[in-house]
Amino acid sequence: MKQLICALTAFSTLCLAVPAVLAQPGQAAPPAPPQAARPDAPAAAQAPPAPSSLDGELFYQLLIGELNTRAGEASAGFALILDAARKTNDAQLYQRAADIALQSRSGDAALQAAQAWRQAQPASREANRYVLQILIALNRLTETVEPLRSELRLAPLPEHARVIATLPRLYARAADKKLAAGVMEQALAEQLASPATGAAAWTAVGRMRLAAGELPGALAAVERAQALEPTAEGPALLALEMMDPKLPGAETLVRKYIEGNPKALPEIRMAYARNLLDVQRYAEASAQLQVVTREKPDYPEGWLVLGSLQLQDNQLAASQTSLLRYVGLVEQGEQNEQATRGLSQAYLSLAQLAEKRRDFAGAESWLAKISNSQELVQAQTRRASLLAKQGKLAEARQLIRALPERKPEDARIKLMAEITLLRDQKEYKSAYELLSRAVTQFPGETELLYDQAMMAEKLGSLAEMERLLRQLLLLKPDYHHAYNALGYSLAERNVRLPEAKQLIQKALEFAPADPFIQDSLGWVEFRLGNKAEAARIFEIAYKAKPDAEIAAHYGEVMWSLGQRDKAIALWKEGLLLNPENETLLETLKRLRVRL
Repeated sequence: MKQLICALTAFSTLCLAVPAVLAQPGQAAPPAPPQAARPDAPAAAQAPPAPSSLDGELFYQLLIGELNTRAGEASAGFALILDAARKTNDAQLYQRAADIALQSRSGDAALQAAQAWRQAQPASREANRYVLQILIALNRLTETVEPLRSELRLAPLPEHARVIATLPRLYARAADKKLAAGVMEQALAEQLASPATGAAAWTAVGRMRLAAGELPGALAAVERAQALEPTAEGPALLALEMMDPKLPGAETLVRKYIEGNPKALPEIRMAYARNLLDVQRYAEASAQLQVVTREKPDYPEGWLVLGSLQLQDNQLAASQTSLLRYVGLVEQGEQNEQATRGLSQAYLSLAQLAEKRRDFAGAESWLAKISNSQELVQAQTRRASLLAKQGKLAEARQLIRALPERKPEDARIKLMAEITLLRDQKEYKSAYELLSRAVTQFPGETELLYDQAMMAEKLGSLAEMERLLRQLLLLKPDYHHAYNALGYSLAERNVRLPEAKQLIQKALEFAPADPFIQDSLGWVEFRLGNKAEAARIFEIAYKAKPDAEIAAHYGEVMWSLGQRDKAIALWKEGLLLNPENETLLETLKRLRVRL
């Protein structure tokens, strides 16, 4: 009986999954069966069934293929479905065969099915896209040149620029980003030289170079794109992403786009203004916001940021006008998560404005409109952080503590916000004391215990850190972060290295692909003197997650192996990723390296 039920289930699924097989080649799939006719309905009203190419032998082959797949015999199911696809020349069956192979993690078989599909139906963009994506997944990047060109050849000419813009996303998971960038540039040689597609093609190449960490090359690509089409948005958006004080050419390109294009998208001006605010160039940011609100008065975000900036400058009347304009626009529009967050920020700013005027009732009325306490805490925490950076830590802490508590969990949210503030300001002792209180107040929350252990380490209380982590592991034996933290701490101090390795390997059992745990393993191997193995591990970890701390460790291993150019390149990349990373800065200082 059980086998019969399984067969019937597979039959039902099969009929739904491959409807095109039921039609004659070249014809559309047959329509759904009509509802039962009334007894008095004339016989002529019922349409005859469409002819089908599905004979008993083919049906049985498909059914057995699906049953094999569901029973865990994916290779047998794949072979039967692919053979059926070749017999019927059916796109859905080719796709199904490729999907079976992908689900069973058989990349070569998936590629075989996709290439057979593409060979049988050379005009199919879907078949070509399958081949392209599978080759990328298999990291056979040099073989993607031809299908990449076919992707454009098969697309209608008016769509070429749009298709080109999507290509960098296809290569986002490529392991070798530098090779991927070169492959794309090779494949797009014709489009790069064409006035119609040159801007889009150079922008795509620029994105690939940026992903590969080749900043000068990415900037050069944006320059060429903008020279071909000065009013194109793509090059300007990429230049915005690259804006950094260490790469001034990117801002030059953004300004060139904005100044030469009176109808520049407000989103681009807004992004530029936010970048200016990040580097405290408030006057220039305000000028951009004034243009946005003047040229597009129904664009809400411009009013919100302008109003916040005016409030910071104590322009109370102008700020109130801008913020109320924002609230009016958003409250009349579609309500979504982004609108809710924006309104929370506006309400908070209006409450602050009312408080400055000593209108406490008005301030409370605005605060009462914020329904999500987490959003209120996030907004207030940002303000508190700014105060702390100006040396007003006590005022910042009071700002968080003054938050209303409308729900039981609000007390915990406020406490964690204050702990985060103290940690960011390196007030580790005060943060540790608050965490001790939080652990008592909210027992059983392992994350709090973990945070307390990490704060003990910051204070140099290593025995206490170890005690807390082992306590945590007794409560939650699968908490892999605790194994990793304890193992890394031992490796960092160069003590009990065999135990450190065991702890980190235990963490990897729970999260084998975690690049930060791989980083810990590489570091303990380095401490054990296994430099070649450490280098191998760090290479994998850094490819998976380019990070400043991993770059610090990887670079030190390369330095110790005499590969100093490689080490310096890694450290420079790390500084670009995070110029304030403590591990990287300490490494450079200890090794007396100046970049």
